[in-house]
Amino acid sequence: MKESIIFRTANIYRDDFRIRAFTFGEGEKALCIVGSSRGNEYQQLYTCSRVLQRLKKREAEGRFTENRQVMVIPTVNPASMNIGKRFWSIDNTDINRMFPGYALGETTQRIAAAVFEIVNKYPVGIQFTSFYMPGEFQPYIQMIHTGYEDPEKARAFGLPYIVVREPRPYDTATLNYNWQIWETDAYSLYSGTTARISALEAELAVDAVERFMICNNILKGTPAPAAHGRIFRYDELLNVRTSQSGLYRNLVPQNVRVTAGQALAEIIDPCTGDILETMQSPADGMIFFRYDDPLIYAYTSAFKILRDNE
Repeated sequence: MKESIIFRTANIYRDDFRIRAFTFGEGEKALCIVGSSRGNEYQQLYTCSRVLQRLKKREAEGRFTENRQVMVIPTVNPASMNIGKRFWSIDNTDINRMFPGYALGETTQRIAAAVFEIVNKYPVGIQFTSFYMPGEFQPYIQMIHTGYEDPEKARAFGLPYIVVREPRPYDTATLNYNWQIWETDAYSLYSGTTARISALEAELAVDAVERFMICNNILKGTPAPAAHGRIFRYDELLNVRTSQSGLYRNLVPQNVRVTAGQALAEIIDPCTGDILETMQSPADGMIFFRYDDPLIYAYTSAFKILRDNE
């Protein structure tokens, strides 16, 4: 494993801002893995660190295929993570809305430009990313529909779900979208949580990355048996929204199958303790996303249900 600094800039009050990268193998660039881009993506950073540990072990075992190089960038935003702030601490901008970047622009644009100049040289990219709402997701692969995506290739991860989402205007400035436009096979891997660490889901993600690398002849070995991922569109998920604001209490765990009419959560009056609303599942299916903050607003999507195959 070789360590390098791919971006550095001076800081007025603290140590220099640096982005570290770790390279495995030699020769032709094969795969780039990018971890957290936001300051609260602790699960994404943790997962990336577990990938590094796994690849160090595989490198010591001589498992890397000859003439194949892999780069891992655990975080592109260590400064915000250091102070627990989701976005850039100076102007509250989001680095993952700045790609492909601008080398003469604002700080986050320059960071994005420096990172993209390096990661864009790899034909395959994996990004550990997060959802904008607090909650838990099923571990899954997401691809943005650009016309360049190939969801069938994502089955090599062995995860049970592969989601294709139509791009929104802001997606055109994300790493995943620009990777695809510039002809990189790009995959966003959601590893369950964001602001807290889930070791089990992180290991599932690490296993998925290793399986993908074996299937694509980057690592030697036999891939472990895995799921034949179900491919579906993001808009197929059923949103279960609140009608009231208040304290929020889940009644079902994440990653379980529910039936139509089953109680999912309660909205409680913070002062009186009265139950203002009992949320129910609109159909038989799997809980794909579950909100988990203690307070919730009205009209918030608290659950996303993946309807059973008919």
